[in-house]
Parts: sequence; structure tokens; C-alpha cells
Amino acid sequence: MYKNEMRLDPLTDEWTLFSEARAHQPTVPSILEERDELAAANPFLVGLEKYTAHTLHQVERGGEWVVRVVPNRAPVLRVEGDATRHGDGFYDHMDGVGAHEVIVETSDRRALEALELWQIEQVILAWKLRILDLMKDSRLRSFSVVKSVGRSAGALVPHALSQLVALAVIPARLKRKLEVARAFYGQKKRSIFEDILGEEVRTGSRVVYENHGFCVFCPYASRAPFEMTLYPKRQSADFHAITDEEVVQLADALQAALLRLNGALDHPPYHLALSTAPTRTQRLDHWGSIDRDFRWHMELLPRLYPNSPLELATGSWVNGVWPEVAAECLRSAGQDA
Repeated sequence: MYKNEMRLDPLTDEWTLFSEARAHQPTVPSILEERDELAAANPFLVGLEKYTAHTLHQVERGGEWVVRVVPNRAPVLRVEGDATRHGDGFYDHMDGVGAHEVIVETSDRRALEALELWQIEQVILAWKLRILDLMKDSRLRSFSVVKSVGRSAGALVPHALSQLVALAVIPARLKRKLEVARAFYGQKKRSIFEDILGEEVRTGSRVVYENHGFCVFCPYASRAPFEMTLYPKRQSADFHAITDEEVVQLADALQAALLRLNGALDHPPYHLALSTAPTRTQRLDHWGSIDRDFRWHMELLPRLYPNSPLELATGSWVNGVWPEVAAECLRSAGQDA
């Protein structure tokens, strides 16, 4: 008989349904099989700068650029517009105010994890510096870095890219995390992130990689097989407050996580997301403890299967691989590398 279990994510209050019956082979190929097919549609290589918009940020080494940031040429949000909410009969609406930028992580065809560590550090610094610049616009409240790798994860080109999205609102999933973290702190006077990290380090069964500044682990209620979360060990609500030493440590942890994922699953498609605290407003009574209760973090979600209608109907994810099993496999992949 197949084993079944339900696990609750303490941070989002969402259930994941684990079932051995769903532990079949992934239905998507390695992203390496897609690269040659998509290469002709790649406008981000060195020498093809004319196909992208003007440069917002650029890092050069030896007379050539190694990291560039450009506006997305098909943005979902624009800086122009009115960030005020207006009524539309029963409904509310507002202009799509925000920013949508593309971080070109390398001038060649290498993947992010294949870059030298100093190059990954420059990518992380580009995220930080662009967030700091966009924060000068007082209309913008929240900032997310997202990355899609592989066609089934939504990537349109094989180049190593990430995207920075700034919104004039706080999105629902981030708001839920903020509210859970605030309520937990109000009851226990400590951060839920600290308790989660402490439990993961204590048990060790879901830890994939750890250095002095960061811990990578498979979440207790993982939404998908081989999902990983990355927590900084220092309490900090804001990613843009990352120190130079932490940039080096984050580059190491991120590279280690991606190399282990490639080794365990032969270069699967995935989503990567960085969540950080929103800008503060005068409502200090609402987010007054955010610097103590919330912690910026990253989530890495392999996209091995199509979305299930059960997820749409219930809001619960379905997973065929327990995180303890996934973490052991990922650790072993690191030893074999």
C-alpha cells in the first residue's frame, strides 16, 4: 500500500499532500536538450547588445561586460502611471505601476552555477543595487527577483537570466508570510524564521548545504520534489542590507544548491525566487516588528510535472518525494561532483 501524508507549511499555512503513488519519473527532459534548439533566439550574447534596451547597470572586467541589467522589452509593469487605487463599481483597480528589469548574468552561454564564484557575486550585487535604485521611487512597495530555467518553467531563451520585478503593492503570498511572521512574533517574541532554521539545523535530515552565512534545506512541507529554500543565518528583513561577506557566502550557497540539483536530476527546469521585506510606511503599528520577525529568503522550485487541477481547487500542492529523501539525494549528488 502506498504511503500518504499531509504536511503543513508553518510560514504560509498551506498544506502539501505527499503520496508515494506520485513518485514517478519526471515528465520533462534535461534543459541541456533545449539549449541548441533555442540558441538562435538568444539576443543576450556579447556582441548582440543592439537587440536589448538601454543598459541600467553594467559590470565590466578586462574591457568586456560580465553582467548587464536592461529593461524588459515586454514589461508586465511600467514606472509611468498612477499608483492610487480607484473604485470601478464593486471592484478596485489601479495602473500597472512598477518596474520590470532583466539581469543578464553572463555574456556567454554558461549557466549561472557554471560561472566563477566572483561572477555569481556580481549577479547578486546587481540584484542589490537595482533594488536600492528602485527604492528611490516612493510609489514602489515590494521587490522580487525571479529566475526561470528551462522551457517548461517558462524560459523563452537558454541564456542565464534573472528578472527583477518591483510593484506598487504587496503581493498576496508575501503579505501572508508577513502576517504569519508578525503573529508568531507577537505570541512568542521570536522570529518564526529563526525557529524553522533552528529545527532544520537541529535535525539535519533536510539540510542540503550549509556555510557560515547561509543554510540550504528542503522545506518540511515541500511543494514539489527536490524543492529547496535558502535562509540567511543573520536576522535581516531586507535583502538589500546584505553585507559584502554575505554576498560571497550567498554565491557559494546558491552555486552549491544548483550544482546538487543538476547532479541529482540531470539539469531539470526550475523556478528561483527571492523574497524580501517591503518598504516601510507610516503604518508602523502594522509592520512595527518586521525587522525582528521577518527574514529575506530564496526558494528554488524544480518544475518536473505539469500543474495539477487539485492545486487549483484546494490550494494544496501534491508531492511524490518526501523532503528527507530529496535532501539525502541532493547531498549525495554534491559528494559525487
